[in-house]
Amino acid sequence: MGNQLKAGVLEKIDLSRDMEDDEIKELILEQIQFISKDNYIPINKKDTLANQIFNSIRKLDILQPLVEDDSISEIMVNGPNDIFIERNGKVSKTDIYFSDIDKLEDIAQRIVSKVNRMVNESSPIVDARLEDGSRVNIVLPPIALNGPFITIRKFPNQPYSIDKLISIGAITIEAALLLEQLVRARYNIFISGGTGSGKTTFLNVLSNYVPGDERVITIEDSAELQIKQIENLVRLEARNANSEGKNEITIKGLIKAALRMRPDRIIVGEVRGAEAIDMLQAMNTGHDGSLSTGHANSPKDLLSRLEVMILQGIDIPLVAIQRQIVSAIDIIVHLARQKDKTRKISEICEVVKEIGDSGPVLNTLFKLEKDELIKCGELVNNEKLNKVGSNVG
Repeated sequence: MGNQLKAGVLEKIDLSRDMEDDEIKELILEQIQFISKDNYIPINKKDTLANQIFNSIRKLDILQPLVEDDSISEIMVNGPNDIFIERNGKVSKTDIYFSDIDKLEDIAQRIVSKVNRMVNESSPIVDARLEDGSRVNIVLPPIALNGPFITIRKFPNQPYSIDKLISIGAITIEAALLLEQLVRARYNIFISGGTGSGKTTFLNVLSNYVPGDERVITIEDSAELQIKQIENLVRLEARNANSEGKNEITIKGLIKAALRMRPDRIIVGEVRGAEAIDMLQAMNTGHDGSLSTGHANSPKDLLSRLEVMILQGIDIPLVAIQRQIVSAIDIIVHLARQKDKTRKISEICEVVKEIGDSGPVLNTLFKLEKDELIKCGELVNNEKLNKVGSNVG
């Protein structure tokens, strides 16, 4: 019956214009009423059918209820028959599936088309986002052997606050107060961590400490940050190359463009390649208070990865790169996913303005020990704090 209803609705859709959602819903209800004259359909069944048909035409079909479920943090589609979800840190397989691979491919194309991106056999991997800001990664055959694969990383409707992170034990009050002072005093901060450790969430939390009268430019692969308190906010998003390999807009290019837009601070969602040198140079040329994230297993590992990223874009001696790093970055906040699936701050380090035998020297301020974030050091470079009348001792 569902397919018959959908076919009837599709026949009545006016393809000459972009119909509103309410118009589509009205067509669906009319079609259900028409069919129910000859086939009795209970009221609750009508509602279910109406939602299913609308989701299949305008939304994400069988995935839409999962997207709307606030208790689900991640949706993993491993081909048409295997759909997994993460809820409260635990992954489980659902009992829903696509009837065929064509419907799954249609959903993949629907997602990317809404953000003016493209995915096909010649360009089978793409990052995109949903209307609610959820992050989406799509991989198509021939790369995906039993695909297509769709991974949706959801974000809460209300961004996490520092109070929420304190209440769930992700950070202590003492560490939170220090970070608040450091952001307001315009320290350059990098957030490091592994996949799914909460880097973007914490970057959003720290951005809430930026004074509302500053001009802030955000740069992301797929726009995810939810910055509310900044009026003078410029949001930039990278763009993939088209089918001819042209018109690509990279993070590196956006950073260079941002420097000509008179920013007080630059926030880069994630540094992952040759754009690292441009980010560090921005931090070194009057844009104190900038924030960014990077994949790493530890603060020390982040510094090593930054060195490699910079070498991808410019051939200069390692010691020159290390000088750039220690001059630009003030603080590294490292997040890690714990054995119980919770995400916590595991270390807060200061990048001391000197280079040792093994590279830039780190001063650990806080470290997670036995599930508790312990203060274990004092801030050495407190000049910026002193300038704004704050001190941490």
